[in-house]
Amino acid sequence: MSNVWTAIALAAVANFVLKAAGPVAFGGRELGRGAQKLIALLPAALLAALVVTQTFADGRSLELDARAGGVAVAIVAIACRAGLLTVLALATVTTAALRALT
Repeated sequence: MSNVWTAIALAAVANFVLKAAGPVAFGGRELGRGAQKLIALLPAALLAALVVTQTFADGRSLELDARAGGVAVAIVAIACRAGLLTVLALATVTTAALRALT
């Protein structure tokens, strides 16, 4: 298991523990608005970090290959409000085409 996956697993466990311990510790009181916003944004931030490191990192070096092209096409498709299956298909075809050309 790589360091990235270990960090993600630890963050997931910590998130679960915090969510489980919250009602016990606060006894019916609610978290502050800032803490609620932070907790709501954590999954998206962790997923984005995983995508970036798995796409552009190869060990300790920066790697720009076909995966980067696929992610770029997916970002453009999302910005154009394409459906999820369309985004996945475009990214997959782009990555496969770039790998075939190189």
